[in-house]
Amino acid sequence: MFRYYLKLGVLSIRANPALSALMVAAIAIGIGACMSIVTIRHVMSDNPVAHKNDVLYHVQLDNWNPDDPYGEPNEPPEQVTYLDATALHQAGRAFRQTISFKSSRVVQPDGDGALPFQEDVRATTADFFAMFDVPFEYGGGWDAGADQTEERVVVISAEMNQRLFGGEDSVGRTMSMNKEEFRVVGVLSEWMPMPKFYDLNNNPYEGAANIFLPFSLAVTGQWGSSGNNSCWKSIDGGGYEGYLASECIWIQMWVELESAAEKGTYLQFLDDYVEQQKTLGRFPRELNNRLSTPAQWMVDREVVDDTVSVLLSLAVLFLLVCLLNTIGLLLAKVMRRTNDISLRRALGASKAALFTQYFIEAGMIGIAGGVAGIGMTWLGLRGLENVFADYDFISYLVTMDWSMVLSAVALAIVSALGAGLYPTWRACRVSPATTLRIQ
Repeated sequence: MFRYYLKLGVLSIRANPALSALMVAAIAIGIGACMSIVTIRHVMSDNPVAHKNDVLYHVQLDNWNPDDPYGEPNEPPEQVTYLDATALHQAGRAFRQTISFKSSRVVQPDGDGALPFQEDVRATTADFFAMFDVPFEYGGGWDAGADQTEERVVVISAEMNQRLFGGEDSVGRTMSMNKEEFRVVGVLSEWMPMPKFYDLNNNPYEGAANIFLPFSLAVTGQWGSSGNNSCWKSIDGGGYEGYLASECIWIQMWVELESAAEKGTYLQFLDDYVEQQKTLGRFPRELNNRLSTPAQWMVDREVVDDTVSVLLSLAVLFLLVCLLNTIGLLLAKVMRRTNDISLRRALGASKAALFTQYFIEAGMIGIAGGVAGIGMTWLGLRGLENVFADYDFISYLVTMDWSMVLSAVALAIVSALGAGLYPTWRACRVSPATTLRIQ
């Protein structure tokens, strides 16, 4: 019977091609508008390390002004000071721990006519790559010994490797930055966590750094931070040493803890550390240490802009308007077929059979609308990409994956079936005796 109803649906759609095309177009446009915003929101709110969400934690300590919290109502700073970052890292109380900050260097390529260029770099520690499951194409990260000895080693992205070395295995080769030589120990595979969860203080949707090198090397070289820097009191003394000894926050810290018990133990360690620092005249506020999972950290930092939520609400309303139009078109189609429906009822067709027939027809229209909706979604994303072309990161936000494609089709089918409920119910309510008597 299902094949028979499919055949009837095809015949019905072909009998009214203009009306059927209008219904498919209404669903496709609504799906395209809605799924364009849903896709962007999906990318913006994604958790790139969801598989490790229960073991990774962002560290916050409240070293801020006693008279004025960093954030209302009582939020600690998002970053930590150099004093605290290095002390906690050296303590080694977590299974893995990493500290990092964003800086920049001038890369000087080899070859005649190759011009120097400015590039963001991330100064970090050896555990960064293992903690965040960073994939490698060649080589690997440096070891903890390189952090101690300040080896001039770097890990570069696939993009940087292509730019400097033509994409070949460059492990062991050297590159120049600010007239200093660095040895390449690893080349990443394509790695573009979105949002950039490990550093939400800067633009969370900009690409990952193309160059990674030891934290201690950057500090010894007195590299400045090109990320967010905040201070609640003036820096005692001058120069870079005064900056390192200050209460300024500019470093991100993450730890990996393998169980809830380890998390509790580490929180107690943080409390004990802060209490010890209080005896030295630091940390004037009450204890307010935090360990946040990547998912919670992204919520706290509001990585999804309120504007996106507003646009999503408007897109859903627009989809509802399109569905109301589809309901009207389906109802008009049913009313035009009153005589056919009455004749089928008079010949013995049950209400259930009629309901199934028209419900399957609505599903076929929904599938067609979903397929067309995928194309409309793609066009909508390309339009947004062109409008915001000045933003380098926009290309990462307007990418559809298979989950979004399947979601578009599923939403179209559900929408069409929902829109077909009332017209189908009306079709089943047609009285054959009354209609045939009139005829």
